[in-house]
Amino acid sequence: MKRPLLVGIGFAAGVVIATVDNFAFDGEVSPIVIVALLLVVTATVGAIWSWRGWIVSAIAWVCLPLAHLIKHILGLPDTLHPNTYASILMLAAFTLVVATIGTGCGILLRRLTIGDAKDDL
Repeated sequence: MKRPLLVGIGFAAGVVIATVDNFAFDGEVSPIVIVALLLVVTATVGAIWSWRGWIVSAIAWVCLPLAHLIKHILGLPDTLHPNTYASILMLAAFTLVVATIGTGCGILLRRLTIGDAKDDL
C-alpha cells in the first residue's frame, strides 16, 4: 500500500477520534472511550498492515494531543484539566503508549493468524 494512502487513513482515523473527544457529549465523553477508540484503530492497522501500520498509528495518535494543543494555543475552551502544556504532554505520552500497545497487539495477532509473511517488513 502506498504511503500517501496510509497517511490519509491515519489522518482520517485521528480526526475521527479527536472529534469524538472534543465534541461528543459536549466534549465530556469518557476518556475510556477515547482510549478504546485509539486502541481499536491501532490494533486494527497493526493486524492489517503489520509493521507498515506504524504510519497510520502514529498519525492517528498525534491528532489527539495536537487537537488539545491547538485549542490551548488559540485560547479555546477545553475539557482537559488543567489545560496546560504539561498536561497536553502527559496526554501525548499516555496516548503514545496506548497506540504502541495497540499496534503491537495487532502485529502479534497478524503473526499468530497469518504467520511470518515476507511482506511484513
